[in-house]
Amino acid sequence: MFARIFADRFVLLLLATILLASFIPVRGHAAEVASLISSAAIFLLFFLNGVRLPRHEVVSGVRNWQLQGAIFLFVFGVMSAAGLAMSHIFDNILPPILALGLLFAGILPSTVQSAAAYCALARGNVAASVVAAALVNLIGVVLSPLLFALLAHVGEATVSGQAVGRIALILLLPFALGQMAQRWCKPWVDAHKDLATWMDRISIAIAVYVAFSGAVVAGIWSVVRGDELAWLALAVSGMLLIGFGGAWALGGVMKLPRGDRITMLFSGGQKSIAIGAPLAATIFPPAIAGMVLLPTLIYHMAQLILSAPLATHLARD
Repeated sequence: MFARIFADRFVLLLLATILLASFIPVRGHAAEVASLISSAAIFLLFFLNGVRLPRHEVVSGVRNWQLQGAIFLFVFGVMSAAGLAMSHIFDNILPPILALGLLFAGILPSTVQSAAAYCALARGNVAASVVAAALVNLIGVVLSPLLFALLAHVGEATVSGQAVGRIALILLLPFALGQMAQRWCKPWVDAHKDLATWMDRISIAIAVYVAFSGAVVAGIWSVVRGDELAWLALAVSGMLLIGFGGAWALGGVMKLPRGDRITMLFSGGQKSIAIGAPLAATIFPPAIAGMVLLPTLIYHMAQLILSAPLATHLARD
């Protein structure tokens, strides 16, 4: 039963990261060094993503405008509205920063690798899933912080020009360099897929550890009570229902082929911690970043736990 629930070992890695940050948070001068290491790890993460994605797949995927357009509108339209609604509904129940974190989770793009992996397991349109997730991630690097600044009406939510420049430097630049370096680096990445995947995951874990350490040092576990965590879990469950249920229902309304409907499900319903962690670290000071990121962490772990049995069920039908 444990193996089924935690079928994706990334869930265990994230749990271990949160526990490590809770008991041994990085602080003081070490936090500054850790932040630099986190930025370097994020740079590597997006460089590898740039190396992996063939340019001809991007062109091919863009041609399926009906599917790509639907995923784009669902990810940045429906899910942003869901995050905004949940943040207002739970604003008087949760600490304001956690309620803001629900909106932050809503405006994020979907995952790339896990969406494609579960789409393949469910026998969906894998090529379209890879391209869709890659496109919404590239667009999300710019659009997500702008949406967040537009929808959030608190002082901590402003996105400065310096933050936008840092986002471009740490996220967009390495992806572009990865695209340019495909000729030399792609054969190695393709030959060492498992190693490259774990390099991705460790990079994300480092970013989460640094962000959550700031929240722990700021006293997150003394500020957030047990009943508030239960309310937060309920809010995230509602967003998961909208994300997965809404994406599947929309695919049915649009009468998409089954393979495309599965792509719509996983590319529309999931949320990317790979974008969320660096964005939170860029937009917010360390003491706030971990608090804002907590709903996204819960959503991300829950989506991984949910996706494995869901994909297996869809593969049987």
